[in-house]
Amino acid sequence: MACPVSFVLHKDILFTVRNEELPVFRLQRLRARTQPGYVSNCNDVLLDLYSADVEYSADALEDVYATLDKVGKTVLRQAMSDQEAARTLADIAEEENLNGRIRRNILDTQRAVSFLVHGKFLLANQLDDARQIVRDIESLNSHTSFLFDKINFLMDATVGFININQNQVVKQLTVLSVIFMPLNIIAGMGGMSEFSMWTQGIPWPISYGVFTVGMVGVAWLTFLILLFFEKRRLQRRINANSIEEAT
Repeated sequence: MACPVSFVLHKDILFTVRNEELPVFRLQRLRARTQPGYVSNCNDVLLDLYSADVEYSADALEDVYATLDKVGKTVLRQAMSDQEAARTLADIAEEENLNGRIRRNILDTQRAVSFLVHGKFLLANQLDDARQIVRDIESLNSHTSFLFDKINFLMDATVGFININQNQVVKQLTVLSVIFMPLNIIAGMGGMSEFSMWTQGIPWPISYGVFTVGMVGVAWLTFLILLFFEKRRLQRRINANSIEEAT
Protein backbone atom coordinates (compact mmCIF):
# COMPACT_ATOMS: atom_id res chain seq x y z
CA MET A 1 0.00 0.00 0.00
CA ALA A 2 1.51 3.35 -1.09
CA CYS A 3 1.95 6.10 1.47
CA PRO A 4 2.42 9.69 0.22
CA VAL A 5 5.22 11.67 1.88
CA SER A 6 5.86 15.42 1.74
CA PHE A 7 9.27 17.00 2.42
CA VAL A 8 9.81 20.50 3.75
CA LEU A 9 13.27 22.13 3.94
CA HIS A 10 13.36 25.02 6.40
CA LYS A 11 16.52 26.52 7.94
CA ASP A 12 18.66 23.44 7.24
CA ILE A 13 16.06 21.17 8.83
CA LEU A 14 14.22 18.46 6.89
CA PHE A 15 10.59 17.92 7.90
CA THR A 16 8.62 14.92 6.64
CA VAL A 17 4.84 14.77 6.58
CA ARG A 18 3.32 11.26 6.34
CA ASN A 19 0.45 9.26 7.78
CA GLU A 20 2.42 6.21 8.93
CA GLU A 21 5.89 5.05 9.83
CA LEU A 22 7.84 3.69 6.87
CA PRO A 23 10.82 1.29 6.90
CA VAL A 24 12.99 3.60 4.81
CA PHE A 25 12.89 6.30 7.49
CA ARG A 26 13.80 3.85 10.24
CA LEU A 27 16.70 2.69 8.08
CA GLN A 28 17.98 6.25 7.60
CA ARG A 29 17.77 6.99 11.32
CA LEU A 30 19.67 3.81 12.11
CA ARG A 31 22.40 4.65 9.61
CA ALA A 32 22.74 8.20 10.92
CA ARG A 33 23.12 6.94 14.48
CA THR A 34 25.54 4.11 13.80
CA GLN A 35 27.68 5.75 11.09
CA PRO A 36 29.17 9.11 12.16
CA GLY A 37 29.51 11.51 9.25
CA TYR A 38 27.04 9.51 7.16
CA VAL A 39 25.09 12.73 6.49
CA SER A 40 26.25 16.30 7.01
CA ASN A 41 23.12 18.37 6.37
CA CYS A 42 19.46 18.14 5.48
CA ASN A 43 20.18 17.86 1.74
CA ASP A 44 22.23 14.73 2.34
CA VAL A 45 19.33 13.20 4.26
CA LEU A 46 16.87 14.11 1.50
CA LEU A 47 19.05 12.67 -1.27
CA ASP A 48 19.64 9.53 0.75
CA LEU A 49 15.90 9.10 1.21
CA TYR A 50 15.32 9.49 -2.52
CA SER A 51 18.10 6.99 -3.24
CA ALA A 52 16.56 4.47 -0.84
CA ASP A 53 13.17 5.04 -2.46
CA VAL A 54 14.65 4.18 -5.87
CA GLU A 55 16.18 1.01 -4.39
CA TYR A 56 12.82 -0.02 -2.94
CA SER A 57 11.19 0.61 -6.32
CA ALA A 58 13.80 -1.58 -8.03
CA ASP A 59 13.14 -4.39 -5.53
CA ALA A 60 9.40 -4.05 -6.12
CA LEU A 61 9.95 -4.31 -9.89
CA GLU A 62 11.92 -7.52 -9.36
CA ASP A 63 8.92 -8.93 -7.49
CA VAL A 64 6.69 -7.94 -10.42
CA TYR A 65 9.09 -9.72 -12.79
CA ALA A 66 8.94 -12.89 -10.67
CA THR A 67 5.13 -12.87 -10.50
CA LEU A 68 4.75 -12.27 -14.24
CA ASP A 69 7.15 -15.15 -14.95
CA LYS A 70 4.86 -17.47 -12.98
CA VAL A 71 1.82 -16.09 -14.77
CA GLY A 72 3.59 -16.49 -18.12
CA LYS A 73 4.18 -20.20 -17.50
CA THR A 74 0.43 -20.62 -16.96
CA VAL A 75 -0.56 -18.52 -19.97
CA LEU A 76 1.87 -20.15 -22.41
CA ARG A 77 0.48 -23.63 -21.84
CA GLN A 78 -1.49 -25.36 -24.59
CA ALA A 79 -4.83 -25.03 -22.80
CA MET A 80 -6.37 -23.01 -19.99
CA SER A 81 -9.74 -23.35 -18.33
CA ASP A 82 -12.04 -20.40 -17.72
CA GLN A 83 -11.36 -20.58 -13.97
CA GLU A 84 -7.60 -20.45 -14.54
CA ALA A 85 -8.04 -17.58 -16.97
CA ALA A 86 -10.05 -15.64 -14.38
CA ARG A 87 -7.34 -16.11 -11.74
CA THR A 88 -4.65 -15.18 -14.25
CA LEU A 89 -6.47 -11.99 -15.24
CA ALA A 90 -6.77 -11.04 -11.57
CA ASP A 91 -3.02 -11.58 -11.03
CA ILE A 92 -2.14 -9.59 -14.16
CA ALA A 93 -4.42 -6.72 -13.14
CA GLU A 94 -2.83 -6.60 -9.67
CA GLU A 95 0.70 -6.50 -11.11
CA GLU A 96 -0.32 -3.85 -13.63
CA ASN A 97 -1.64 -1.68 -10.81
CA LEU A 98 1.57 -2.20 -8.81
CA ASN A 99 3.73 -1.40 -11.83
CA GLY A 100 1.75 1.79 -12.43
CA ARG A 101 2.20 2.91 -8.81
CA ILE A 102 5.95 2.24 -9.01
CA ARG A 103 6.22 4.25 -12.23
CA ARG A 104 4.32 7.17 -10.71
CA ASN A 105 6.52 7.03 -7.62
CA ILE A 106 9.82 7.12 -9.50
CA LEU A 107 8.55 9.89 -11.78
CA ASP A 108 7.68 11.97 -8.71
CA THR A 109 11.16 11.27 -7.33
CA GLN A 110 12.73 12.26 -10.63
CA ARG A 111 10.87 15.58 -10.67
CA ALA A 112 11.91 16.34 -7.09
CA VAL A 113 15.59 15.53 -7.68
CA SER A 114 15.60 17.53 -10.91
CA PHE A 115 14.14 20.47 -9.01
CA LEU A 116 16.95 20.26 -6.46
CA VAL A 117 19.55 20.14 -9.25
CA HIS A 118 18.14 23.01 -11.31
CA GLY A 119 17.36 25.08 -8.23
CA LYS A 120 21.06 25.05 -7.22
CA PHE A 121 20.29 23.86 -3.71
CA LEU A 122 23.03 21.22 -3.71
CA LEU A 123 26.79 21.18 -3.27
CA ALA A 124 29.19 19.69 -5.82
CA ASN A 125 29.35 16.22 -4.25
CA GLN A 126 25.59 16.26 -3.73
CA LEU A 127 25.08 17.07 -7.42
CA ASP A 128 26.92 13.90 -8.36
CA ASP A 129 24.67 11.87 -6.08
CA ALA A 130 21.58 13.55 -7.52
CA ARG A 131 22.64 12.84 -11.11
CA GLN A 132 23.25 9.20 -10.20
CA ILE A 133 19.74 8.98 -8.76
CA VAL A 134 18.32 10.42 -11.99
CA ARG A 135 20.26 7.86 -14.05
CA ASP A 136 18.94 5.04 -11.87
CA ILE A 137 15.40 6.32 -12.33
CA GLU A 138 15.80 6.46 -16.11
CA SER A 139 16.89 2.82 -16.12
CA LEU A 140 13.86 1.90 -14.02
CA ASN A 141 11.59 3.77 -16.45
CA SER A 142 12.68 1.46 -19.25
CA HIS A 143 11.95 -1.54 -17.04
CA THR A 144 8.44 -0.32 -16.23
CA SER A 145 7.77 0.25 -19.95
CA PHE A 146 8.91 -3.30 -20.70
CA LEU A 147 6.67 -4.63 -17.93
CA PHE A 148 3.67 -2.76 -19.33
CA ASP A 149 4.31 -4.41 -22.73
CA LYS A 150 4.63 -7.83 -21.10
CA ILE A 151 1.46 -7.29 -19.09
CA ASN A 152 -0.43 -6.35 -22.26
CA PHE A 153 0.88 -9.46 -24.02
CA LEU A 154 -0.17 -11.74 -21.15
CA MET A 155 -3.54 -10.04 -20.96
CA ASP A 156 -4.16 -10.52 -24.69
CA ALA A 157 -3.04 -14.15 -24.52
CA THR A 158 -5.36 -14.87 -21.59
CA VAL A 159 -8.31 -13.22 -23.32
CA GLY A 160 -7.44 -15.28 -26.40
CA PHE A 161 -7.74 -18.50 -24.37
CA ILE A 162 -11.14 -17.35 -23.10
CA ASN A 163 -12.26 -16.73 -26.69
CA ILE A 164 -10.99 -20.18 -27.73
CA ASN A 165 -12.98 -21.81 -24.92
CA GLN A 166 -16.09 -19.91 -25.94
CA ASN A 167 -15.58 -20.90 -29.57
CA GLN A 168 -15.35 -24.54 -28.49
CA VAL A 169 -18.71 -24.23 -26.71
CA VAL A 170 -20.27 -22.57 -29.75
CA LYS A 171 -18.81 -25.30 -31.97
CA GLN A 172 -20.34 -28.03 -29.80
CA LEU A 173 -23.72 -26.30 -29.91
CA THR A 174 -23.41 -25.98 -33.68
CA VAL A 175 -22.67 -29.71 -34.04
CA LEU A 176 -25.70 -30.54 -31.89
CA SER A 177 -27.91 -28.25 -33.95
CA VAL A 178 -26.71 -29.91 -37.18
CA ILE A 179 -27.38 -33.38 -35.74
CA PHE A 180 -30.89 -32.48 -34.60
CA MET A 181 -31.83 -30.53 -37.74
CA PRO A 182 -32.87 -33.65 -39.74
CA LEU A 183 -34.68 -34.92 -36.67
CA ASN A 184 -36.67 -31.71 -36.45
CA ILE A 185 -37.67 -32.07 -40.09
CA ILE A 186 -38.73 -35.69 -39.62
CA ALA A 187 -40.55 -34.85 -36.38
CA GLY A 188 -42.37 -32.06 -38.18
CA MET A 189 -43.46 -34.46 -40.90
CA GLY A 190 -44.50 -36.97 -38.27
CA GLY A 191 -46.74 -34.44 -36.63
CA MET A 192 -48.65 -33.80 -39.86
CA SER A 193 -51.76 -35.61 -40.90
CA GLU A 194 -49.83 -37.24 -43.79
CA PHE A 195 -48.02 -39.48 -41.31
CA SER A 196 -51.29 -40.92 -40.04
CA MET A 197 -52.31 -41.50 -43.66
CA TRP A 198 -49.02 -43.32 -44.37
CA THR A 199 -49.41 -45.58 -41.35
CA GLN A 200 -53.14 -46.20 -41.81
CA GLY A 201 -53.88 -49.79 -40.94
CA ILE A 202 -50.61 -50.25 -38.97
CA PRO A 203 -50.88 -50.43 -35.19
CA TRP A 204 -49.58 -47.24 -33.64
CA PRO A 205 -46.99 -48.94 -31.38
CA ILE A 206 -45.32 -50.44 -34.46
CA SER A 207 -45.53 -47.28 -36.58
CA TYR A 208 -44.26 -44.96 -33.87
CA GLY A 209 -41.61 -47.48 -32.81
CA VAL A 210 -40.25 -47.67 -36.36
CA PHE A 211 -40.45 -43.88 -36.60
CA THR A 212 -38.40 -43.49 -33.40
CA VAL A 213 -35.79 -46.01 -34.54
CA GLY A 214 -35.56 -44.21 -37.86
CA MET A 215 -34.95 -40.88 -36.12
CA VAL A 216 -32.16 -42.42 -34.00
CA GLY A 217 -30.61 -43.91 -37.15
CA VAL A 218 -30.69 -40.58 -38.96
CA ALA A 219 -29.07 -38.82 -35.96
CA TRP A 220 -26.33 -41.47 -35.77
CA LEU A 221 -25.69 -41.24 -39.52
CA THR A 222 -25.45 -37.44 -39.32
CA PHE A 223 -22.99 -37.72 -36.44
CA LEU A 224 -20.80 -40.18 -38.38
CA ILE A 225 -20.74 -37.86 -41.40
CA LEU A 226 -19.67 -34.90 -39.24
CA LEU A 227 -17.03 -37.04 -37.54
CA PHE A 228 -15.66 -38.14 -40.92
CA PHE A 229 -15.26 -34.57 -42.16
CA GLU A 230 -13.69 -33.50 -38.85
CA LYS A 231 -11.09 -36.28 -39.09
CA ARG A 232 -10.29 -35.26 -42.66
CA ARG A 233 -9.80 -31.67 -41.57
CA LEU A 234 -7.45 -32.68 -38.73
CA GLN A 235 -5.50 -34.98 -41.05
CA ARG A 236 -5.02 -32.17 -43.55
CA ARG A 237 -3.74 -29.89 -40.79
CA ILE A 238 -1.30 -32.56 -39.56
CA ASN A 239 -0.02 -33.11 -43.10
CA ALA A 240 0.42 -29.37 -43.64
CA ASN A 241 2.37 -29.02 -40.37
CA SER A 242 4.66 -31.95 -41.27
CA ILE A 243 5.34 -30.39 -44.68
CA GLU A 244 6.25 -27.07 -43.05
CA GLU A 245 8.58 -28.82 -40.58
CA ALA A 246 10.24 -30.76 -43.39
CA THR A 247 10.89 -27.59 -45.39
